[in-house]
Amino acid sequence: LINIFLAEKRFVGCGGQPITDAVRISVAAQACLLLLNRKTRVYPRLRTIYVYPHTYAADSRHTEGFLVVEGKSIRLGESWHNGPVVLAWDSVRGGARNFHDGHNVVLHEFAHQLDQESGQSDGTPVLESRSSYHTWAKVLGAEYEKIRYQHSPVLDEYAAMDPAEFFAVATEAFFEKPHAMNTYIPQLYEVLRNFYKVDPLPWR
Repeated sequence: LINIFLAEKRFVGCGGQPITDAVRISVAAQACLLLLNRKTRVYPRLRTIYVYPHTYAADSRHTEGFLVVEGKSIRLGESWHNGPVVLAWDSVRGGARNFHDGHNVVLHEFAHQLDQESGQSDGTPVLESRSSYHTWAKVLGAEYEKIRYQHSPVLDEYAAMDPAEFFAVATEAFFEKPHAMNTYIPQLYEVLRNFYKVDPLPWR
């Protein structure tokens, strides 16, 4: 999977960031963790990964009532629908070194890539069967509604932004905090275990 990823994807350094083997392999290895045992192509819609040395500023635009507010936002990474992935190298490296804090920018942004393969970014990637969608919507929908109104002992509060961010944050926690998720949100852990075809519990 890593070899296919490296052969198919183009890495571009931004802001003076050199593209070394360490950069390419670190990103590829973490991204391919989401594909283990799954019958899928290697992020077929993705062609380019842009890498900055540190967090970077990106244009942002959102609405507040009847107002459209434009400005800059500081980001660790982003995933564009039918477009590139953008990553901050210091965050990529930090996520690889600390694989139990529940924060991993590569897992997060590439979960978005999986989500976007369905044609839209809505927190529901392409699933194996029609019946899987019912279970997915029931479990992830319930947990998303829950985190919007109360603190989660497992998931970062960013998961409350929208269903797409909930799936990406849940993916980070599934791989990095499997024991906590299995203890506090066992139904969510089971759904993600069935989707990703791996069980991170024995890895710890």
